[in-house]
Amino acid sequence: MGKLDGKIALITGAGQGVGQGVAFALAKEGAAIAVVGRTESKLVETCESIRSFGGQAEPILADIADADQITAAVDATVARFGGLDILVNNASLNPLGPVLDLDPDVLAAGLNSGPVATLRTMQACYPHMKARGGGAVVNMVSSVAVRWDASTYGGYAAVKEGVRALTRAAACEWGVDGIRVNAVAPHAQTPALQRWADARPEEAEAFVASIPMRRIGDAETDIGQAVAFLVGPDAGYLTGATIPLDGGQSRWG
Repeated sequence: MGKLDGKIALITGAGQGVGQGVAFALAKEGAAIAVVGRTESKLVETCESIRSFGGQAEPILADIADADQITAAVDATVARFGGLDILVNNASLNPLGPVLDLDPDVLAAGLNSGPVATLRTMQACYPHMKARGGGAVVNMVSSVAVRWDASTYGGYAAVKEGVRALTRAAACEWGVDGIRVNAVAPHAQTPALQRWADARPEEAEAFVASIPMRRIGDAETDIGQAVAFLVGPDAGYLTGATIPLDGGQSRWG
């Protein structure tokens, strides 16, 4: 028996990286997974992997930057599985670059895919969770806001700190409905991180050296399993928190 047996989870950006790792971990605990993302082939591959170990999964094509597609993805999840208990907001565009070079339109796109999309998705999922007596939301954020050197990370931090603010507000407002809302700030081995490491090997080496545990987390075993705990019964009194899953690198105030 898994700790999430009978639960239904919607995970954005679940075709690869952190989202995929979370999908695998939750499915292994018994949750049925709506695998949401923009690239159908990756969604199908993730679902096939989940089914190969006996899990339930359905690919749902959607761009979270589009309000109508968010609504359609939530509706499709409920139609397919009969309800919704867990939401993991993972997908977002994260603009990088010095403040003087940061294109406001690029930042706006990041904000639309980050806090705005997170807001829309939480709003769309809320009534379904309330109807089932409660639920759990995990929003993926980042420790870039508390980096020792924030240079070139202003846009990225603006996107993720907006998500953190909404996380805390929703936790305070929805606790009475039995809906818990937390944020996770992960370091995980992903295709995007690997591209960055290949392009900037010296910077990547220094980055890993700054992590007390001296390694990048695994998307499933280090991040996904922790998320499975957060959305499960053992974390039933935890809400409104930001959990750093980064091997001890960041120091949140």
